[in-house]
Amino acid sequence: MSSLTITLVRGDITEQHTDVIVNAANSSLLGGGGVDGAIHRRGGPEILEDCRKLRASQFGRGLPTGKAVATTAGKLHAQWVVHTVGPVFSREEDRSQLLASCYRESLRVAGELGARTVAFPAISTGIYGWPMDDGARIAVETVRDAQTSVEEVRFVLFDEQAYAAFAARVR
Repeated sequence: MSSLTITLVRGDITEQHTDVIVNAANSSLLGGGGVDGAIHRRGGPEILEDCRKLRASQFGRGLPTGKAVATTAGKLHAQWVVHTVGPVFSREEDRSQLLASCYRESLRVAGELGARTVAFPAISTGIYGWPMDDGARIAVETVRDAQTSVEEVRFVLFDEQAYAAFAARVR
């Protein structure tokens, strides 16, 4: 195991040059809004084609929350996209272990692929409603504690609020 470097970037995850770009996917794997839609649009039809093959084989009912699976990266500046389905935030039920699982499982899949660099979005903090500060805490703690051969995790954060929340945790 090498030592893991965590870096923060404010910007567009689809512009990252990494071995793996992690997609905050919906369970259908067929594209959607936010990060998911952007990755599918920028990566092109090859990603959707791979996702359809996954749906036709082992994920007929969709990818379960907290799990991760890899596809080609199409036209992105990466070798693979690792799709993971984050939990929808709930005040009634603690789903933090599912969110942590997204990061752990994505790193596991990336490591199995031989990836050294991985770009993550802030999973579940958009339309799924996870509070940014808590999402940043779970993401950074989980990545720091992960047993992985990945050398660099890059959190790619879309706006200043997200960047500030993650920066407070990485220090």
